[in-house]
Parts: sequence; C-alpha cells; structure tokens
Amino acid sequence: MKRKSFKPGALTAPIPPAMVTVGTMERPNVLTVAWTGILATHPPKTYVSIRPSRHSYGMLKEGGEFVINLPSRALARAVDYVGIYTGKKVDKFRAVGLTAVKSERVAPPTIGECPVALECVVSDVLPMGTHDVFVADIVSVSCREELLDEEGKLHFERGELLAYVHGEYYALGDKVGRFGFSTDKADKGGAGGKARKTTAVKADGIEKKEAASRADRISDKKGGSPKITHGAEKKNGTGAASGAERKQADGKDGVNSPEKGTKKPFYLTAPAVKNKPRTRSKSETAPGKDKGKPKKKAKA
Repeated sequence: MKRKSFKPGALTAPIPPAMVTVGTMERPNVLTVAWTGILATHPPKTYVSIRPSRHSYGMLKEGGEFVINLPSRALARAVDYVGIYTGKKVDKFRAVGLTAVKSERVAPPTIGECPVALECVVSDVLPMGTHDVFVADIVSVSCREELLDEEGKLHFERGELLAYVHGEYYALGDKVGRFGFSTDKADKGGAGGKARKTTAVKADGIEKKEAASRADRISDKKGGSPKITHGAEKKNGTGAASGAERKQADGKDGVNSPEKGTKKPFYLTAPAVKNKPRTRSKSETAPGKDKGKPKKKAKA
C-alpha cells in the first residue's frame, strides 16, 4: 500500500474535546482541551495540556484542581464556543447556557449537561514547549443518571459522546465490537471461528468443503460399503481416482459399490490375495497370464 509522509505534527485522532472547568463555584471558568487522556489506572491518573497564554492557565496553577467534562453531540456548539472565547472578557457559562453543579471533591464546578465528569487534583506540572502538562489524580467520577441501567452499569452509548478529529467534531457512531471479542470461540460468534467452520480447502487441485465432501462419500460404518463418487475424476479430467477415493476403496471390505451405470475401477476387481494355491479341476484353465504354459496337475 502506498503511503505519504508529512512533517512531524500533533495528529492523533479521534480525541475527546473535553470542557475543562477551573476556578470555583463563585468564580468559574471553562475552556476546551483536546490534549487530554489517561496516564495510569492504579492510581487513576490523567492530564491536560494547556498553553501558558490561556486565561485558565493561571487559575489552574493557583487552584491546583480541575474537572474534565466529556460533552455530548448536543453540546458541540458550546464546546466550540468555549474553545474560542476567553474568560477574561466573557462569562462563558452564561453565554452558552451551561449549568455549574457543585463537584464532590474539588472546588471547580461540574458541567451539569455533560454526560460524564472526572474530578482531578494536580500532582505535577511539566513544561512541554508550547504547552504545560498538568498531571493529576482522578479523585471522583460522576455521570448523569440516565446513563445507568437498573443494575447500575454505565452505558456510554446513551451519552452520545463527542469526538474531535483534526479541526472537526464528530458524534461517536455504531458499536463494532467490545473488549476481547476477537478471541471469542466460533459458537459465541467470534471473528475467526466462523471462517474456520466453513472455509473451503484445496486437495489435489480440487476445491472441497471439509466436512460436507467426506459425509457424501463415506457410508454408514455399520455394514455399509464405502461409496465412491466419480464426479471428482470428471472435474479434474484425469480419469484417475483421487487418493481419498483409493483409501476408501481399500477399506475392510475391499469391495466397491459403484453407482448405477458406472464401471468398477480396476483396483477393485483384482483378487484380494494373490498366488494362493487351490484345487483345480481338469477342465479349469489357469488365469490369462498363464496361457500357453503346461497345465499343473491338481493336488490329491
């Protein structure tokens, strides 16, 4: 496959266009942050990367806490707006109609309209060129109640979470799998199992389906004689029986039961045991290959 290379750039996608809240309930601010993610599960660690020139940068440095609010598709316009305008001049909560809800463990508010929110406490600040990385511990997670089922399981698909891809917003689409589905067995609908179950294999240049072809050629073992189908011979045009057919014909019985109108193969008409002496009558002649030779006297 042909590929084209570009100069180095921050081109990871999709990513969550998170609305990050800082400050306090009395003096809140919100900005859109695309550079965020998970660093560890135990302890649960996350990060946000923010330019020092942003108004929220100073508030975050001072307070040391923030909330990552994951937006839904319905909040796409609000996400875009709070990423463009500065909190120095605009009350962004009021401008886009967001609801500030008191968080469980941190001072910055949670956005009530967002399906999921992660409350974070800063542990380290790492300068990274254009951005500083605020490494933080996740101290609490909350979600809207409609995302939970009767057993309390969280269903992210109900939140219609938003994704960001190189300057454009997308709503997450259809579910295409779940963790571990690639290793499921065939009877559980695994990706590889179905293929193994029905895949055709090539034998002697003839395409056959494994189980089906054997079942058609071999009769019931209880007293039945093996049945050979000569369609394969006609298909490859050789006129010779395949190895599988020979193996069946040379079974316990050593007898073929050909279909009506077909001639027995030569290897089925040959005597089972050769050169076995037997009593002959005077009128009986030897086999064709012994013609012209003196007749042997019958043993007493």
